[in-house]
Amino acid sequence: MIRAVSIVVAILLFCYIVFVSFFFRDMRQDKVCQDLQVVVKDSLDKHFVSESDLVSILKKASLNPLNKPMGDINTEKIEEELKKNEMIARIEVYKTPSGIVKLEVEQKIPILRVISPRGNFYVGNLGTTMPVSFRYVADVPLVSGYVEKELAVTDLYKFALFLQENEFWNNQIEQIYVHPDNEVELIPRVGNHRIVLGSFDNYEEKLDNLRLFYDKVIPKIGWEKYSIINLKYKDQIVCTKR
Repeated sequence: MIRAVSIVVAILLFCYIVFVSFFFRDMRQDKVCQDLQVVVKDSLDKHFVSESDLVSILKKASLNPLNKPMGDINTEKIEEELKKNEMIARIEVYKTPSGIVKLEVEQKIPILRVISPRGNFYVGNLGTTMPVSFRYVADVPLVSGYVEKELAVTDLYKFALFLQENEFWNNQIEQIYVHPDNEVELIPRVGNHRIVLGSFDNYEEKLDNLRLFYDKVIPKIGWEKYSIINLKYKDQIVCTKR
């Protein structure tokens, strides 16, 4: 008898839980979106994406969730639409039980600025291009010359990551120039000379040799002795006097 009562109570409790969950789920589905909250990470340091930009995109795509039933709001569609913005690295859209839709946005981080006949753009930390912003200029190395996008997102991207991870070269290399044959020159911040890197092959070894040259030779002869320091030949540094 006690066992039968326990079974009946368990069944009733289960039915109640199912009923309540469906009842409140339906209530949430009928609830109208009261607010759209946008959080753009690192917005104090980088200004590539703003709340007004995102709201404008959603309005144009008829995806603005304000005053719409929560059940009719498709967060996946909102994410897909906003991901088309080339300034966005990651986005998460979710609903809250209180009737709020929240957008959490992570901006891409530019690591190179390219100005060439082929285009004017940034290369981001994820290895993709980013359009130039009219509201914000990033302090990153400048690349000019004959720069194809394929080179920008491959060898130049890898070189930029190397610069970011190396404090000395990140401070020293100010500009990069690419010739039509893809040979590369570097313009340093310190010293009135040009650095001929040649190709990007073995660039770490080439710069290690140059660092040794800076440490051992430059203190004896000074920064103004040479106009060109050529690293393109294996295990050699060829200098051109002024």
